[in-house]
Amino acid sequence: MTQKESISQRSIFRVFGDLLQETDDFLAVEEPLEIRLDAVVHGKREHRAVSITMRTPGNDEELAVGFLFTESIIKSRSDVDYARPCGLLLNGFTHTNTVRVRITDDVEIDWKRLDRHFYTSSSCGVCGKSSLESVYNLQTITPSSMQILVTTDLICSLSGKLKETQEIFQRTGGLHASALFTLSGELLQLMEDVGRHNALDKLIGSQLLANQLPLNNRILLLSGRASFELIQKAAAASIPVVAAVGAPSTLAVELAQKCGITLIGFLKENRFNIYSGAERIDTSSRDRETLLCQK
Repeated sequence: MTQKESISQRSIFRVFGDLLQETDDFLAVEEPLEIRLDAVVHGKREHRAVSITMRTPGNDEELAVGFLFTESIIKSRSDVDYARPCGLLLNGFTHTNTVRVRITDDVEIDWKRLDRHFYTSSSCGVCGKSSLESVYNLQTITPSSMQILVTTDLICSLSGKLKETQEIFQRTGGLHASALFTLSGELLQLMEDVGRHNALDKLIGSQLLANQLPLNNRILLLSGRASFELIQKAAAASIPVVAAVGAPSTLAVELAQKCGITLIGFLKENRFNIYSGAERIDTSSRDRETLLCQK
């Protein structure tokens, strides 16, 4: 993602008490992206739109692939021939906010199951789902049994590393981030977007295209709250530890418990809450009564 694509400079008025100042401000760009699928159906290749999502331009191919993976439409890197931008002619104008993902010939898509043919807002990853069954899409998710142990100091260090790297947010204040860390706390990749679910799809899609899935020895850090759909996506990628700067929802906690995910919320530089999977967090050097489970 380049800053040119992701940031727009606009003229604004800023109020300081009784003073009115005309100045410039930087805004996070939000534009629609149409995800189109090119696949074999009943022996014949077809292509059609499967989703329109509001996103921050950049890493569109990774976003499209990540979306298809976390929606269980594709299973692995080998299912994808390519993902690339494509022009769409509308009302005499060519629009480039479109990505086509071509699926390999040996993977047949059940178009009837693709009932998520809808507009998705940047703030919601489940808007437009046509049934509860499609919301609780757990067919790619199995409980995690990873026997790993990470220290509280390592977990507390993650938010500072995120702030140092989240450059576009620092300029606009308008983007969510998903960051992937090793078990030793090394930042591997960060993706930003106006939609928290898009940021995670970009991250997972990039890792899938690089043949790095499953991510069962990684830590995911979310810049905002931990919602159900984000835990669902993390579970699809087999991520065992998810930490969030904000709060989790009840359904996110329930899904984390079901999938064996260690879920951390309200992450600060010296404290956090553990909502599930506490056995993976080494708290031996901490006073549990005073430092953990605080807001």
